[in-house]
Amino acid sequence: MSVKHDAVQLGSIAIFCKAAEHEGFTDAARALGITPAAVSRSVSRLEARLGVRLFTRTTRRIRLTDEGRAYFEQCRQALAQIEDAERTIGGELAEPSGVLRVSVSTTYGHHRLLPLLPKFAARYPKLRLDIDVSNRNIDFVDEGYDVAIRLGIPQDSRLVARKLGDATLGVFAAPKYLKKRGTPKTLDALREHDCIQFVLPSSGRGMPWIFHDTRGNDIDFAFDARMRMQDDVLGCVTYARAGGGMFQVYHFVAEPYIASGELVEVLKKFGGRSRPFCALYPQNRHLSPKVRAFVDFLVQHTASPTPLRTTR
Repeated sequence: MSVKHDAVQLGSIAIFCKAAEHEGFTDAARALGITPAAVSRSVSRLEARLGVRLFTRTTRRIRLTDEGRAYFEQCRQALAQIEDAERTIGGELAEPSGVLRVSVSTTYGHHRLLPLLPKFAARYPKLRLDIDVSNRNIDFVDEGYDVAIRLGIPQDSRLVARKLGDATLGVFAAPKYLKKRGTPKTLDALREHDCIQFVLPSSGRGMPWIFHDTRGNDIDFAFDARMRMQDDVLGCVTYARAGGGMFQVYHFVAEPYIASGELVEVLKKFGGRSRPFCALYPQNRHLSPKVRAFVDFLVQHTASPTPLRTTR
């Protein structure tokens, strides 16, 4: 990328970022309170200064080019750092504000995050929360998310992972299912039962159940299931509660149904395995106050403190 050595115009960069976020000059203009023509002219001047095309344009919408996407990622981080610096000077850093966009999986969302959010919202009244509860993969840059809460620790050096804790798993079934089909005592006995399988949306593969054997060794138990359910783990739990079969799920999901008598845990002596949940956010040299406040709040209420680190 060949850049002409003119003075950097922060106003043009801010307009470019707004156009990239909205994927259109008209929507960006509406958000900024200027005309679409002014947005178009500003972007064109920026492209001329950089010597590259930042957008491909059609009659209906605009899309970032590869160069535009790389530039957008860097500019967005730079503008966020400038905003935080201004808040520091103005004494506003202690009270996070603006919109916090969070993506969270269904299991963690319903059973961990959402019950905590009223307390978080009360603590930070100047923050507005935009929460997406789903199991789909997101793109932080394209979709503008600040934080994602996901299972596992992704191998992506662009992200910082803050561990929220290890969630233990168990196998559960409804009492009426066990009365009809019996209670398994060994892992091999599972093959004679109706085991409900969750299908990973990212790969289309059934998720194996994980156990310890009698010697404490790790076992990944693969099986063919009559009932396979995609995308929604909580749907598998509902089916198990209705007596449809057995399902392996996190104890924090099953706890209320154990208390109500709707589910019973089986094969406890083979349990003990767990999977980690993490809060993820893009790697920035200067962490925004709203993200820091949110992640620190989660760690305080869900896990023992774990240092911030970049995934490798």
